[in-house]
Amino acid sequence: MPTPEPAKLRHNIATNTEAEADSSPEQIYQLVTGLIEEDLLFLLAVNLWRLPFESRKDTQVIFSYVFRFRPTTASPKSDPIALSYVVNQRPQVLLELCRGYDHKESATPAGSVLREVLKSESAAAAILYDDGDQPGSSSKGLSVIDRDRKQTGTGVFWKFFEWVDKSSFEVSADAFTTFRELLTRHKELVPRYLSVNFDLFFDKYNSILVQSNSYVTKRQSIKLLGEILLDRSNYSVMTAYVDRGEHLKICMNLLRDDRKMVQYEGFHVFKVFVANPHKSIAVQKILLMNREKLLSFLSHFLEDRTDDEQFIDEREFLIKQIRNMPPNPIPPQRHGG
Repeated sequence: MPTPEPAKLRHNIATNTEAEADSSPEQIYQLVTGLIEEDLLFLLAVNLWRLPFESRKDTQVIFSYVFRFRPTTASPKSDPIALSYVVNQRPQVLLELCRGYDHKESATPAGSVLREVLKSESAAAAILYDDGDQPGSSSKGLSVIDRDRKQTGTGVFWKFFEWVDKSSFEVSADAFTTFRELLTRHKELVPRYLSVNFDLFFDKYNSILVQSNSYVTKRQSIKLLGEILLDRSNYSVMTAYVDRGEHLKICMNLLRDDRKMVQYEGFHVFKVFVANPHKSIAVQKILLMNREKLLSFLSHFLEDRTDDEQFIDEREFLIKQIRNMPPNPIPPQRHGG
């Protein structure tokens, strides 16, 4: 079967969905299953960047519709048939859509489709747990994923760090939006993933994104870090993160950045360290060693934010916490420990 042009495929889908009097759900079902059986979804994903502009828009519409389509007999809670097939048997389609960020031509249409499918936890898992040919990788299908095995860092998810940091502004912005969606939407999937892959993830996050040379990347990455740490579902991730003295040092450097919005976003991460009632010895040592400097610095920190009452309250709270720390580190008292 020759590969049809995206415009014709889009026309067929539009005709079958809009002119329901002249078509039937069975015809639409046949069209969708045809796309699956001929592996056209994979071919479209791989070649998206090569298509002319209008064809890329057509392809985006095709993916959007096909990934939403359910036969009339299917339960509204069931995964659409094409999405279920891709997640369980052909995850390479999702991985190739992610690789759309390798080319500026395909970044926007691929990103739009990805954010739609990422509403499905299964699709998010297929992307997060891609690890090439490693055992337990999602490339063999969702059922064989090993969620307790640490990732090697060669799967498609880890490429997002580079796409966000090194791409053109347009590609970087779209990639970051998808990256953020991957890390914030699914409240059971992501905390477990981050706990297992803690060192690899935060080493990359801090060295590539938080310390990026791009102002936009740096600022939005610090803000997202604060959101991740303050999300209640990530409590165990947050406690592990704020135990590390090296993380506190990175954060204290952000407070001294030349740009006020970087300082402001850094403050929201810094406050998690200071407000933690079970500070590690390493964190206590750093805060105590720098106590007088910090108290002096914070008393004038972003003092032009006179209308931001919450910030002023939080700043005063941190000053009080640091001032009231005992003179020497005390082993933290954990619950039940």
